[in-house]
Amino acid sequence: MSSPTAVIEAIDIHKTFQQGELHVEVLKGVNFRVGAGETHAIIGVSGAGKSTLMHLLGGLDHASAGEVKVMDQPISKLSEKKLGVLRNHHLGFIYQFHHLLPEFSAQENIAMPLLVRRQNRELANATALEWLDRVGLTQRAGHKPGELSGGERQRVALARALVTFPDCLLADEPTGNLDLNTAREMLELMLELNQSSNIALVVVTHDMDIASRMKFCWRMEDGKLSRDSGDSIPLS
Repeated sequence: MSSPTAVIEAIDIHKTFQQGELHVEVLKGVNFRVGAGETHAIIGVSGAGKSTLMHLLGGLDHASAGEVKVMDQPISKLSEKKLGVLRNHHLGFIYQFHHLLPEFSAQENIAMPLLVRRQNRELANATALEWLDRVGLTQRAGHKPGELSGGERQRVALARALVTFPDCLLADEPTGNLDLNTAREMLELMLELNQSSNIALVVVTHDMDIASRMKFCWRMEDGKLSRDSGDSIPLS
């Protein structure tokens, strides 16, 4: 049986940051492939390079060497405009901190990716309202982020990430600031969308319960990524 079409592929990527006269190599030849509909967890200690990898996979930063492809397109070859279109059509992002736009309501935040696509505003707002219902926040549609709880803000962020039905959701510690019940609800929603819409998931997490729900589990250690052995290693 052939493997699923690659949504994201990282090929021997390196990332080096310069701190004064010091060059710090954070990623050291990482290879990683996400097939359509697959679920992946990336674990490892803080500072191991997990978030750096996620930024590169999402085209939010560029590798120092190697290549990242999204839908078979090498992102280093794309202009910022074309890269933005690629992200908008194929990727969704959610982080530990919600990054909602504070001056806009929950509904407007969710509608934003659709408006960027130049979708009709009325239709975009109606779709956003449907997603608010899916995350249980219909009654909070007109509230701005500052008027929402932490769990509510994160659920809005998840709806914004999924409103375009991306090919892959990149989630960096998406439940890190949530209470246990809200975290479980978010995880179940992500997994339900994975099953019903074939949306691939890549989740960076310290929560081994979340990692265990993904088909593939990887460990980032010393700038390198490898399949996790399942041994119990602290992730603090």
